[in-house]
Amino acid sequence: MFEIIPLSSEDIEAIHEATLQILSEVGIILTYPVAREMLSDVGAQMVGDRVCIPADVVKSALAGCPSTLSVGGRDGKIANLGDGSLHWHNLGGARDVYDPVTGQIRAATVKDVADAARLLDALPNCTTVTPFFTPQDVPGALMSLAMYRHTLPHTLKPIHGPGVQTAAEVEYMVRMAEVVGPPPEVLSLGISPISPLTFPDQLTAAILETARHGIPFGPLPCPTAGTTAPITLAGALTQQNAEVLAGIVLARLVNPELPVYYCGRLAMLEPRGGGSVWGGVELGLVSAGTVQIAHYYGLPVNVYGLSTNAHDLGLQNGYERALNAAIPALAGADELSGIGEMAAGVMGSFAQMVIDDEIAASVRRLRRGFTVNADSLAVDVIANVMDGGRNFISEMHTVKYLRAGELLVTKLAERRGWDEWQKSGREGMVERAQGKAAKILAEHKVEPLSEAQEVELDVILGAAERELKG
Repeated sequence: MFEIIPLSSEDIEAIHEATLQILSEVGIILTYPVAREMLSDVGAQMVGDRVCIPADVVKSALAGCPSTLSVGGRDGKIANLGDGSLHWHNLGGARDVYDPVTGQIRAATVKDVADAARLLDALPNCTTVTPFFTPQDVPGALMSLAMYRHTLPHTLKPIHGPGVQTAAEVEYMVRMAEVVGPPPEVLSLGISPISPLTFPDQLTAAILETARHGIPFGPLPCPTAGTTAPITLAGALTQQNAEVLAGIVLARLVNPELPVYYCGRLAMLEPRGGGSVWGGVELGLVSAGTVQIAHYYGLPVNVYGLSTNAHDLGLQNGYERALNAAIPALAGADELSGIGEMAAGVMGSFAQMVIDDEIAASVRRLRRGFTVNADSLAVDVIANVMDGGRNFISEMHTVKYLRAGELLVTKLAERRGWDEWQKSGREGMVERAQGKAAKILAEHKVEPLSEAQEVELDVILGAAERELKG
């Protein structure tokens, strides 16, 4: 595999040592009594509302962490993160739906959650699915659970659960997962501390509940360099690392056998307005650095991939997302996120999902590189063509390598000449993607859940509504 690595081994060691210093001397803000008692029992020091975690506790939590993590789908297929493959999943939690035909946005609904899952189920380069939209037609207290409930019936692929914030949400999500299989095998959960280095009570309880159920866990900090983390990329990576490792410590104190994966969602400050930048090339750099740090600990890693701040499907969108996917992919990422993402995660588009599937195929091809051996050097083939005056296209050597995927054949990008393009009505990538998305949604069928399973999911969601809304 062709690789790009922005950090030297000395750089990674320096970040690791600085992380241990932050955790042991600065500490994390943590007030949840159960967690404070657990950490105190292993030697952590309480300094007001902060908990300072000794280096040996961090190292003990990391020791023995599995180097791979498996999440299964309803059809029995498994995504193995850390097996050397590059996995892809979509953005999770977009609020709005973008329509490239009208150029307008609208609030997402439960139907959009289901349609997105069904479309992603059909896209070959999307290997795992996260509930895509935050539906605005359900109460806020039920949003995460509704996202999961309306994704489950519409894909056979492995599902990463939506972001959860409370132990009750974890409990109900586990009950829903039980409808389709053993929860530790068919569900993973990411939980986000608050940057910088803050673990609110409810989030901490959710981490502990996830570990208690044995659900694969990904600490999911989302710092922004310059506002909730240092402006320097090295400092922001170090803080993010401390937040991830603190989450792993908490989870593995509850369950020392818990599978964990390393998640990084570090974004950049937009200095002219104070917002969060998901499209700058720095995001690709820190995502690649995150990959290296995670692999230093022997952990599978999931980072930003297809990301942009653009509000449409134009030039800015394309170059930002392709660049920021390629850099961490070439650093060895195990899983990249962002299929369908737009506007720094605020909205998404069905056409964008289809386009991103093609970008993902191109990035996979990029990461594969090419082989140099006696056959691929093609000395005899060149000699045959020179002697016979023929074109290489007629050679069986060409057919062989085309069939082997030496050249990626795109389905959306324009490859025709000007005259053919003019005759087609100047149809471009966006129009083709929109058409393909509509065709998939009209035709693609997913094996449904049984009637009993659907009823059970509704019963669980109803119980959650009575508890959480009350």
